[in-house]
Amino acid sequence: MSKTADECAYRVHYRLFCLLMTLFYVDKVCRLVYNVNVVFYTTFAVVFFTKESFMQSVPLRNKQGLTEAEFLAQYKPSDYPRPSVTVDMLLFTIENNALKMLLIRRQNHPYMHSWALPGGFVGIDESIEQAVYRELAEETNITQDVYFEQLYTFGEVNRDPRMRVISCAYVSLTPSHNIKNTRAGDDAEDAAWFTVELTEAYRKPQENCYELTLTSEQKNARIKYTVKERAQGMRKTYDFSLSDASTDQLAFDHAHVVHMALQRLKNKVSYTAIAFSLLPKQFTLGQLQKVYEVLLCEKLDRANFRKAVRHMVRQVGQQTTQNARRSVMLFEYDPLSHTD
Repeated sequence: MSKTADECAYRVHYRLFCLLMTLFYVDKVCRLVYNVNVVFYTTFAVVFFTKESFMQSVPLRNKQGLTEAEFLAQYKPSDYPRPSVTVDMLLFTIENNALKMLLIRRQNHPYMHSWALPGGFVGIDESIEQAVYRELAEETNITQDVYFEQLYTFGEVNRDPRMRVISCAYVSLTPSHNIKNTRAGDDAEDAAWFTVELTEAYRKPQENCYELTLTSEQKNARIKYTVKERAQGMRKTYDFSLSDASTDQLAFDHAHVVHMALQRLKNKVSYTAIAFSLLPKQFTLGQLQKVYEVLLCEKLDRANFRKAVRHMVRQVGQQTTQNARRSVMLFEYDPLSHTD
């Protein structure tokens, strides 16, 4: 019995010894791996940052052996034809339940005496948005921030007979009370507000036809275009023909610009808050509905409309009507309850 007990104890001690030796060597291996990793990553960091410092200290050279500074010093922009860049501004407001836009009459060639969108060339030291605000201030009294967004960039090769001109068109919306003393800029002989309408004449599977009409009673001017929109695969083409009933015309491709802007407004008013840019800060729901009807070119049901816009406005008070028989509720646009 004693011999068997001694053998069992020996086996237990032997196994414990083997376990301890295994743990010892595992610890050695782990320490070795750790040290190898430290050496590897330290070497990698040193090589990487040394390479970065070397690349920064040694300038890059192109195939001609020139550094960036040398390349820019000998670069000649005149070696390449450069198009000019202009901005065209479509300033809209609503007055007497009609959509109005500002046009200027050109006083010089090309298209002398024709009506055109306010605009001009972008200065060499100004951004495109700065040019928009400058033109806005030159043609109107508006100098504060107003809503505007880029409509499209028009770059047909022969759109301007003078030279290659690329134009960035911007849509601007403002309440009618913001506009006073509209005046023509230095490059225009006159400026006027035109009532603008876009009506659908017919619709076919591959072709739509619209009537674009701009009228100014003050200037006794009427401009009317028939617009045919045709589908060619994924693209659309447009044909503009001036009506014989017109007394004037739009310069350049501005009929196309106006047509696109009106379609943009009609589409965007249904899912954004741009309609509020055409209203004073406080307004009635009736005034808001008129703006929607003007932009959508259709009558809206009073009850359904108020239900649809209720979440976009908040009530701020009431106003007594001119006949003093009743008061109407005033509202403001609530930007926290509606996001574009």
